[in-house]
Amino acid sequence: MKKICFAFLLCFSFAAQSQEIALLKYNGGGDWYGNPTSLPNLIKFCNQNINTRIASKPATVEPGSPDLLSYPFVHMTGHGNVVFSDSEIINLRNYLTSGGFLHIDDNYGMDEYIRRELKRVFPNNALVEIPANHPIFQKPYSFPAGIPKIHEHDNKRPQAFGIFIDNRLALMYTYETDLGDGWEDPEVHNDPKEVREKALKMGANIIYYIFNN
Repeated sequence: MKKICFAFLLCFSFAAQSQEIALLKYNGGGDWYGNPTSLPNLIKFCNQNINTRIASKPATVEPGSPDLLSYPFVHMTGHGNVVFSDSEIINLRNYLTSGGFLHIDDNYGMDEYIRRELKRVFPNNALVEIPANHPIFQKPYSFPAGIPKIHEHDNKRPQAFGIFIDNRLALMYTYETDLGDGWEDPEVHNDPKEVREKALKMGANIIYYIFNN
Protein backbone atom coordinates (compact mmCIF):
# COMPACT_ATOMS: atom_id res chain seq x y z
CA MET A 1 0.00 0.00 0.00
CA LYS A 2 2.83 2.42 0.85
CA LYS A 3 4.43 1.80 -2.56
CA ILE A 4 1.18 2.64 -4.31
CA CYS A 5 0.75 5.86 -2.34
CA PHE A 6 4.34 6.83 -3.13
CA ALA A 7 3.69 6.23 -6.83
CA PHE A 8 0.76 8.62 -6.74
CA LEU A 9 2.81 11.22 -4.90
CA LEU A 10 5.41 11.00 -7.63
CA CYS A 11 2.67 11.32 -10.23
CA PHE A 12 1.35 14.50 -8.64
CA SER A 13 4.84 15.94 -8.14
CA PHE A 14 5.53 15.64 -11.84
CA ALA A 15 2.13 16.87 -13.00
CA ALA A 16 3.82 19.19 -15.47
CA GLN A 17 5.17 16.15 -17.31
CA SER A 18 3.03 14.11 -19.69
CA GLN A 19 0.26 12.26 -17.89
CA GLU A 20 -2.46 9.90 -18.94
CA ILE A 21 -6.04 9.85 -17.70
CA ALA A 22 -8.57 7.10 -18.27
CA LEU A 23 -12.19 6.24 -18.94
CA LEU A 24 -13.69 3.44 -16.84
CA LYS A 25 -15.08 0.49 -18.80
CA TYR A 26 -17.57 -1.19 -16.47
CA ASN A 27 -20.09 -4.04 -16.73
CA GLY A 28 -23.84 -4.09 -16.16
CA GLY A 29 -25.18 -2.84 -19.48
CA GLY A 30 -24.71 0.89 -19.04
CA ASP A 31 -23.08 2.79 -21.89
CA TRP A 32 -19.67 3.43 -20.34
CA TYR A 33 -18.56 4.68 -23.77
CA GLY A 34 -21.08 7.55 -23.86
CA ASN A 35 -19.88 11.05 -24.79
CA PRO A 36 -16.87 9.83 -26.83
CA THR A 37 -15.55 13.33 -27.58
CA SER A 38 -15.85 14.65 -24.04
CA LEU A 39 -12.54 13.57 -22.46
CA PRO A 40 -10.40 14.45 -25.51
CA ASN A 41 -11.96 17.93 -25.51
CA LEU A 42 -11.42 18.34 -21.77
CA ILE A 43 -7.80 17.27 -22.14
CA LYS A 44 -7.26 19.77 -24.96
CA PHE A 45 -8.86 22.56 -22.91
CA CYS A 46 -6.70 21.78 -19.86
CA ASN A 47 -3.48 21.55 -21.85
CA GLN A 48 -4.21 24.90 -23.47
CA ASN A 49 -5.46 26.77 -20.41
CA ILE A 50 -4.09 25.35 -17.15
CA ASN A 51 -0.63 24.18 -18.25
CA THR A 52 -1.20 20.45 -18.01
CA ARG A 53 0.53 18.00 -20.32
CA ILE A 54 -2.00 15.23 -20.51
CA ALA A 55 -1.81 12.69 -23.33
CA SER A 56 -4.37 13.73 -25.94
CA LYS A 57 -6.07 10.33 -26.12
CA PRO A 58 -7.49 9.00 -22.83
CA ALA A 59 -6.85 5.37 -21.93
CA THR A 60 -9.61 2.86 -21.24
CA VAL A 61 -9.34 0.84 -18.04
CA GLU A 62 -11.52 -1.77 -16.35
CA PRO A 63 -12.27 -1.50 -12.63
CA GLY A 64 -10.57 -4.81 -11.87
CA SER A 65 -7.39 -4.11 -13.83
CA PRO A 66 -4.07 -3.56 -12.04
CA ASP A 67 -3.50 -0.75 -14.54
CA LEU A 68 -6.15 1.27 -12.68
CA LEU A 69 -3.47 2.24 -10.19
CA SER A 70 -1.49 3.98 -12.94
CA TYR A 71 -3.96 6.80 -13.49
CA PRO A 72 -4.32 9.83 -11.18
CA PHE A 73 -7.75 10.55 -12.69
CA VAL A 74 -10.40 8.11 -13.93
CA HIS A 75 -13.69 9.26 -15.44
CA MET A 76 -16.93 7.27 -15.48
CA THR A 77 -20.16 8.06 -17.27
CA GLY A 78 -23.28 6.47 -18.75
CA HIS A 79 -27.06 6.27 -18.72
CA GLY A 80 -27.80 2.85 -17.24
CA ASN A 81 -26.91 -0.07 -15.04
CA VAL A 82 -23.54 -0.51 -13.34
CA VAL A 83 -22.34 -3.76 -11.78
CA PHE A 84 -18.96 -4.29 -10.11
CA SER A 85 -17.71 -7.78 -9.28
CA ASP A 86 -16.29 -8.49 -5.83
CA SER A 87 -12.73 -8.30 -7.15
CA GLU A 88 -13.49 -5.01 -8.90
CA ILE A 89 -14.88 -3.62 -5.65
CA ILE A 90 -11.62 -4.46 -3.88
CA ASN A 91 -9.50 -2.98 -6.66
CA LEU A 92 -11.54 0.23 -6.77
CA ARG A 93 -11.31 0.58 -3.01
CA ASN A 94 -7.54 0.08 -3.11
CA TYR A 95 -7.23 2.62 -5.92
CA LEU A 96 -9.19 5.31 -4.11
CA THR A 97 -7.63 4.76 -0.70
CA SER A 98 -4.16 4.84 -2.27
CA GLY A 99 -4.48 8.31 -3.77
CA GLY A 100 -6.53 7.80 -6.93
CA PHE A 101 -9.49 9.92 -7.96
CA LEU A 102 -12.71 8.79 -9.64
CA HIS A 103 -15.10 11.27 -11.26
CA ILE A 104 -18.55 9.82 -11.95
CA ASP A 105 -20.76 11.92 -14.20
CA ASP A 106 -24.38 10.78 -14.37
CA ASN A 107 -25.33 11.12 -18.01
CA TYR A 108 -28.95 10.61 -16.90
CA GLY A 109 -30.23 7.27 -15.65
CA MET A 110 -27.20 6.02 -13.74
CA ASP A 111 -28.06 7.35 -10.28
CA GLU A 112 -29.80 4.41 -8.59
CA TYR A 113 -27.24 1.94 -9.89
CA ILE A 114 -24.06 3.79 -9.05
CA ARG A 115 -25.28 4.64 -5.55
CA ARG A 116 -25.91 0.94 -4.94
CA GLU A 117 -22.43 -0.02 -6.12
CA LEU A 118 -20.68 2.75 -4.20
CA LYS A 119 -22.22 1.41 -1.00
CA ARG A 120 -20.43 -1.83 -1.79
CA VAL A 121 -17.12 -0.06 -2.43
CA PHE A 122 -17.35 2.04 0.74
CA PRO A 123 -20.00 0.64 3.08
CA ASN A 124 -18.85 2.98 5.86
CA ASN A 125 -18.28 6.13 3.80
CA ALA A 126 -21.46 7.87 2.70
CA LEU A 127 -21.74 10.17 -0.27
CA VAL A 128 -21.96 13.72 1.04
CA GLU A 129 -22.71 16.90 -0.87
CA ILE A 130 -19.53 18.85 -1.54
CA PRO A 131 -19.91 22.39 -0.19
CA ALA A 132 -19.62 25.30 -2.60
CA ASN A 133 -16.61 26.65 -0.70
CA HIS A 134 -14.57 23.50 -1.38
CA PRO A 135 -11.31 24.21 -3.29
CA ILE A 136 -12.51 22.21 -6.30
CA PHE A 137 -14.98 25.03 -7.01
CA GLN A 138 -12.50 27.85 -6.37
CA LYS A 139 -9.59 27.53 -8.77
CA PRO A 140 -8.41 28.07 -11.34
CA TYR A 141 -12.01 29.08 -12.19
CA SER A 142 -14.51 30.36 -9.65
CA PHE A 143 -17.86 28.63 -9.17
CA PRO A 144 -19.21 30.37 -6.05
CA ALA A 145 -22.51 28.46 -6.21
CA GLY A 146 -20.84 25.07 -6.63
CA ILE A 147 -21.38 22.68 -9.51
CA PRO A 148 -22.91 24.39 -12.59
CA LYS A 149 -26.04 23.24 -14.43
CA ILE A 150 -25.22 22.13 -17.98
CA HIS A 151 -28.29 20.13 -19.10
CA GLU A 152 -31.86 20.29 -17.84
CA HIS A 153 -32.86 16.61 -17.50
CA ASP A 154 -35.47 16.59 -14.67
CA ASN A 155 -34.98 20.29 -13.89
CA LYS A 156 -33.54 19.39 -10.51
CA ARG A 157 -30.74 21.44 -9.08
CA PRO A 158 -27.24 20.23 -9.94
CA GLN A 159 -25.35 18.52 -7.14
CA ALA A 160 -21.82 17.32 -6.58
CA PHE A 161 -21.37 14.53 -4.06
CA GLY A 162 -18.12 13.19 -2.73
CA ILE A 163 -16.49 10.48 -0.72
CA PHE A 164 -13.74 11.76 1.54
CA ILE A 165 -10.91 9.58 2.80
CA ASP A 166 -8.86 11.11 5.61
CA ASN A 167 -10.24 14.52 4.61
CA ARG A 168 -9.14 14.01 0.98
CA LEU A 169 -11.78 14.13 -1.74
CA ALA A 170 -11.21 10.78 -3.45
CA LEU A 171 -14.44 10.44 -5.45
CA MET A 172 -16.70 13.05 -7.01
CA TYR A 173 -20.17 12.18 -8.28
CA THR A 174 -21.83 14.89 -10.37
CA TYR A 175 -25.61 14.63 -10.64
CA GLU A 176 -28.20 16.59 -12.66
CA THR A 177 -25.51 18.60 -14.39
CA ASP A 178 -24.04 16.33 -17.12
CA LEU A 179 -20.62 17.93 -17.41
CA GLY A 180 -19.56 15.36 -20.01
CA ASP A 181 -22.28 16.46 -22.42
CA GLY A 182 -20.93 19.98 -22.13
CA TRP A 183 -17.43 18.75 -22.93
CA GLU A 184 -18.52 17.13 -26.19
CA ASP A 185 -18.03 18.58 -29.67
CA PRO A 186 -20.29 21.64 -30.24
CA GLU A 187 -22.47 19.97 -32.86
CA VAL A 188 -23.36 16.99 -30.64
CA HIS A 189 -25.75 18.88 -28.36
CA ASN A 190 -25.70 22.36 -29.92
CA ASP A 191 -24.97 23.90 -26.55
CA PRO A 192 -24.30 27.64 -26.50
CA LYS A 193 -20.62 28.54 -26.35
CA GLU A 194 -20.94 29.89 -22.82
CA VAL A 195 -22.48 26.62 -21.57
CA ARG A 196 -19.69 24.53 -23.07
CA GLU A 197 -17.12 26.90 -21.64
CA LYS A 198 -18.69 26.63 -18.19
CA ALA A 199 -18.58 22.82 -18.37
CA LEU A 200 -14.97 22.77 -19.57
CA LYS A 201 -13.88 25.19 -16.86
CA MET A 202 -15.48 23.03 -14.18
CA GLY A 203 -13.76 20.00 -15.65
CA ALA A 204 -10.48 21.90 -15.58
CA ASN A 205 -11.05 22.63 -11.90
CA ILE A 206 -11.38 18.90 -11.23
CA ILE A 207 -8.14 18.15 -13.09
CA TYR A 208 -6.38 21.05 -11.36
CA TYR A 209 -7.51 19.82 -7.95
CA ILE A 210 -6.17 16.33 -8.60
CA PHE A 211 -2.80 17.47 -9.88
CA ASN A 212 -2.25 20.07 -7.14
CA ASN A 213 -3.48 18.38 -3.95
